[in-house]
Amino acid sequence: MPAQRAVRALDQWRIALRLKDKVALITGGGAGIGRVCVELFAREGARVVIAEYDTKTGEAACEAVKKSGHSGIFVQTDVTKAESMARAVDRAIAKFGRIDILYNNVGGSTVADGPVTTAPDEEFWRKMTVDVFGTWLGCRHVIPHMIKGGGGSIINATSMCALMGTPGKDAYTAAKGAVMALTRSMAVEYGPHKIRVNAVAPAATLTERVKKLLDSDGVTAKIAENYLLGFVEPIDVANAVLYLASDEARVTTGHILAVDSGITIS
Repeated sequence: MPAQRAVRALDQWRIALRLKDKVALITGGGAGIGRVCVELFAREGARVVIAEYDTKTGEAACEAVKKSGHSGIFVQTDVTKAESMARAVDRAIAKFGRIDILYNNVGGSTVADGPVTTAPDEEFWRKMTVDVFGTWLGCRHVIPHMIKGGGGSIINATSMCALMGTPGKDAYTAAKGAVMALTRSMAVEYGPHKIRVNAVAPAATLTERVKKLLDSDGVTAKIAENYLLGFVEPIDVANAVLYLASDEARVTTGHILAVDSGITIS
C-alpha cells in the first residue's frame, strides 16, 4: 500500500542520520547561523567543507567538528572572488570527491544601510557583491559537480525583508530579493539534473552580529516587536536548512522557507 510505504520511509529517515555520507559546503561556516549549521550537519553524518573568510573562526569550527569525531575541512574563502570560490570547491572535490549540498549562507544587513534616497552607494554595491554575487559564484562553481554526481541540494540565504516591506534596509532588501528570484530561476533551470534549489528567509536571528544591531540600528528591535513566537535562534534556521538539504525534501524545490516567528503575517 502506498501509505504504508510512505510510513516505512519516514521511519527509516527518523532512524538514519539525515545526511549520512553526503558532502556539504557551507559558506560563512565559521560563525553565527553558518557555524551552527556546520555542527548540525556533521552530527547528521555529513562531511563538511567550511568556506569561511575569517581564518580564526573557520579553523575553530573545523576543529570542533573533528573533536566531535566527524569529518571536515576549512578553506579560507572570499565568496566575492571567483578564484577563491573555485579554490574552495576544488579543495572539497579533492578531499571528498563530490559535493551534495551547498548552503550559500554568507550575507547580512549592516548599520550603514538605509532608505534608497540616503543609503550610501557603497553599501548597495557591497550587499549586491556579497549577498547576490557571492551566491551566484557558489552556484556557478558547485553546480557542474552536482550534475556529474547525479544531483544535489542548494540552499540560499534570503531574508524576511525580501518578503515584506522593511524600512531603513533598502540595500539589503534589494539584494535578498534578488537572491529569492535567482533561487526560483535556478530551481527551474537545474531541476532536470535532479538539483533542488531552495532558500531560507529568516527574521532577525540572535547571532552575535544581530545582537549588536538590536542596540544600534533602530530598525531591527522595532520589527521584533511584531514577532509572534519570540526571537529566532540560530538553531531554528539551521534546522530549516537541514530539512531542505535532506532527502526528506526530495520533491521540494523553488521554495522560500520563512523562519520568521510569524513576522511576515503579523
